[in-house]
Amino acid sequence: MKSSLSWLRVLVLFFTIFGLMEYFIDSGDKPAFITYPMAQLFLIFILMLLIGIELILNAIENVMYQTLDDEAKERYLASKNKKWQWTWGKRAYKKLLGSKPIEAEGEIILDHNYDGIRELDNKLPPWWVYMFYATIIFGVVYLVRFHIFNDYDQDLEYQQQVAAAQLEIEEYKKTAKNLVDASTVQLLTEASDLAAGKAIYTTNCVACHMADGGGGIGPNLTDEFWILGGGIKNVFNTISEGGRDGKGMVAWKQILKPLEMAQVSSYILTEINGKIAENPKAAEGELWVNPKVSKKAPDQLKDSISIAVDSTKVVLNQ
Repeated sequence: MKSSLSWLRVLVLFFTIFGLMEYFIDSGDKPAFITYPMAQLFLIFILMLLIGIELILNAIENVMYQTLDDEAKERYLASKNKKWQWTWGKRAYKKLLGSKPIEAEGEIILDHNYDGIRELDNKLPPWWVYMFYATIIFGVVYLVRFHIFNDYDQDLEYQQQVAAAQLEIEEYKKTAKNLVDASTVQLLTEASDLAAGKAIYTTNCVACHMADGGGGIGPNLTDEFWILGGGIKNVFNTISEGGRDGKGMVAWKQILKPLEMAQVSSYILTEINGKIAENPKAAEGELWVNPKVSKKAPDQLKDSISIAVDSTKVVLNQ
């Protein structure tokens, strides 16, 4: 029995340390003891250390036992073999059960006798009685709160929970780039997103808009004039839903993921728009002014118009 407890103690301590190591060491998708060879050596060291400590303790205990006289040995063995009992728990259990001991059942036997079967007049268990009282108190509080003072009902609670869930969804969408749409998309500025947008643009957009965005079959993307509106939300929506019926760009929402459309839109607005193309196409559409900006700086507005005019002159001169 003593040996079994020693080994059980070793296993409990070992797996406790193992669990703490896995919890505090960030090893990605794989366990830490697989990712880091040093973790394996650490666990082997801990296991050997625990086994060594148990062997030393058992040896010390055995030596001390051999120094005892016969009477002390008997007392020691009796104390070791004595089973632990949860006396407080047993007393609480009997009190909550409220039943009479078998020796005292004669006091509560009723006069009924059914073919030798006698009936005991036991009281209801205290735990059952206390729970019954608790349900009465709960019922009174519920009646006063919801039927007298007209607190919230199930419909209002449902609406509140739906509103809270909607807020959580909106917050989640801000960080989940692949769930964006035209109303939630934001301009991406990270180098990895712009590099991905450039790759998408090179693969799918160069044929119509040219590598530098000057325009070919499709419109010029370098000026401030947009057929269906500028800005990240309008550009994203144009890529997603397509251009004008009958002669515009096809809808890319069935081909590109929302994140990919956000990346290529951000690349166009960040790396192409505002640059000077080698052979720009004449401006099309209307001058786009960001509605969030109350008034565009006059010099910046002049520069935008000058770029569009210069592009038109180059096309006419050709």
